[in-house]
Amino acid sequence: MEQNTKWVSVWGNAVSVAENRPERYAKDITLRYPIISSFTCSAVRLTFDNYCGTEPISLEKVTVLYDGCFYPVHFGGQRAVTIPAGENTVSDPLPVCIHGGELMQVSFYLKDFTLMRSVVYTCGPLSEGLYANGDQTENADISADNCRTTHLCYFLCNVSVLTGAENRAIVCYGDSITAQDWPDELAVRCFVEGYDKTAIIRRATSGSRILREYHCLQYESYGLSGEHRFHHEVPTEGADTVIIQQGINDIIHPVGTDKNIFRPMSDLPTVEELINGLKSYIAQARSYGYKVYVGTLLPMGGWRTDAPFRQEMRHAYNEFIRTTDLIDGCIDFDKALRDPVMPDYFFPEYDSGDHLHPSAAGYKRMAQEIPATLLK
Repeated sequence: MEQNTKWVSVWGNAVSVAENRPERYAKDITLRYPIISSFTCSAVRLTFDNYCGTEPISLEKVTVLYDGCFYPVHFGGQRAVTIPAGENTVSDPLPVCIHGGELMQVSFYLKDFTLMRSVVYTCGPLSEGLYANGDQTENADISADNCRTTHLCYFLCNVSVLTGAENRAIVCYGDSITAQDWPDELAVRCFVEGYDKTAIIRRATSGSRILREYHCLQYESYGLSGEHRFHHEVPTEGADTVIIQQGINDIIHPVGTDKNIFRPMSDLPTVEELINGLKSYIAQARSYGYKVYVGTLLPMGGWRTDAPFRQEMRHAYNEFIRTTDLIDGCIDFDKALRDPVMPDYFFPEYDSGDHLHPSAAGYKRMAQEIPATLLK
């Protein structure tokens, strides 16, 4: 049997800023997240990130449940770990043999009051966790009376496994469109179509822009700017490729202070500025040794801030993506999902109803648009 020599990520998320509410502290709860390992492995390690936190957090206990057995996770030989504000921690390697395509569950217990600030919202067929009262880190069957499902992923940002050298990961980077279903659908496609040497890692935060971020309490949860995100999220164990799909929020967010004091029109970039922001991503990704693919921006006709000048920006930005020789390829999501009769609008089947985010069918279509050559 070939020896496992390479750490490759099999699951991951970005870390963003939680919406600030009076109940933003939690105590005496367990969070549990299901992870399907893309590869057979001989060890697992977990990364917990307090990047957006403003005070330390403490994990009292962490476990991995696999094949009916709980495995305790350690940090420097200790069960508990404290993560300072703005920092992350990687667990000790956990020696456990997991078969490719099989489920493990990561649980961690927050004993004391914890600022629940470092978090991201995701959804899709592989993206639902739960939280429960009390220490449930060694309870395989948490009572339905004592838990709720959640699409909010707190602190846990990466799971990597020790596996064969032939295995690798692709990073999907973007905003709410990527935080939603298509990366999960792409992972499902890999499982179904037998691309068993490739894992799909999502790094996406809702509301985020390439060039701006909000610092007010009302909009803080809309995510960090690319300057604060890309270098933190994209470098990923075992990854060799990044797919970037971002820029629509830079175009649609500014509305003018007469309508919203936090969203001035001065935040609207020029197309050149937006392209330069994308070029900075490309340069960073090249410095990591990654291949770079960029997805075009989707139709937005009918969205509440849709206007001709915004559509013109979107078209010009997409034209750059389609024609530049700075990337390894364009993934033309716009062409795949637009209505051929009214190309600024979604094909009706692919519209979620808000005219900005795709429907479930639209996300599956996006996943199918990824070239098979990227997945092999």
